[in-house]
Amino acid sequence: MIDTVSRITADQVAEANASGRTPVVFIHGLWLLPSSWDRWAAVFAEAGYAPLTPGWPDDPPTVEEAKAHPEVFAHKTIAQVADHYADVIGQLKGKPAVIGHSFGGLLTQIIAGRGLAAVSVAIDPAPFRGVLPLPFSALKSASPVLGNPANRNRAIPLTYDQFRYAFANAVSEDEAKDLYKTFSVPTSGVPLFQAAAANLNPWTEAKVDTKNPDRGALLIISAPAIANASYKQQQQNEGITEFAAMPDRGHALVIDHGWRDVADKALTFVKRFVPAEKKA
Repeated sequence: MIDTVSRITADQVAEANASGRTPVVFIHGLWLLPSSWDRWAAVFAEAGYAPLTPGWPDDPPTVEEAKAHPEVFAHKTIAQVADHYADVIGQLKGKPAVIGHSFGGLLTQIIAGRGLAAVSVAIDPAPFRGVLPLPFSALKSASPVLGNPANRNRAIPLTYDQFRYAFANAVSEDEAKDLYKTFSVPTSGVPLFQAAAANLNPWTEAKVDTKNPDRGALLIISAPAIANASYKQQQQNEGITEFAAMPDRGHALVIDHGWRDVADKALTFVKRFVPAEKKA
C-alpha cells in the first residue's frame, strides 16, 4: 500500500525531470488524499506543466484503503510532512510551483519560506504562529479532534455532519454527501493540536518564515478571516503577495462543483511567474 504511493511519486518526479516542463507540486490537507488533486493535475498538464501529487508519508492510494487502515495516518506532525515534501522537491531539477489546500496551504507556505518554491498558491490555508484571530467557525471545525486530548495520537475520521460543517458548508446536501463519500478519509490528530497551540508555543512546528527573500511570489485564495490574517503576515515579505477572495465558497472549494474557478485562478497566477516550459 505505502510502496504504491511512493512509486507513483517517484514516477512523477522522473517524468517531470525528463519532460522539460516546469513542475507543479500539489499538497493536500487533512481528511483528503492526493487523488483530491487529480482534476487540477489534468488542468495544469493541459497547460503544459508537469504536475506532481505526492501524498503525506504513508498515505494509502485510495479512499477505500484509507478507511480500512486508518492507523497509518496517526502521529504525522507538521515538520515531518513538510520535510517529506521538501525531500520530494529536492529530487526535482528545478524549483516547482507549489499549490496547497487547508493544512496543505500551511505546508505550502512553510515550503516557500524555505526558499524551495518558484511561486506558491495557498488555498484556505490553516493558520501558523502569529496568525490571529481564530474565528469560532475554525475552532468548531477542529473540535472533533481537539475536544479529546487523546486524539493527538490517533487517526480521526469526520462524521458526515462534521464534514458538512467543516468542508461542505456551501454546497447542496446531495453534493455534500457525494463529496464525503468520494474524498473524506481519516487524518492525523497531531497537526490540529500543533496549530491550535502555535501562538502559545515559541518552538511550534506551525510556523512560517514570511520574510525569506527567496520565498517567491505567493497568492492566498480564500474568504475566511484566517486567510486574511495569513495574507497580512505574508505581506512582510519583499516579494509579491496577493490575495484573492472567493465569496460564498466553503472549505471544499478545491473539490466541489466550483473547483475549476479556483484552479483557473491559481493557474493564471502561476503563469505570471513561471512558464510551462523550463528555460534551457
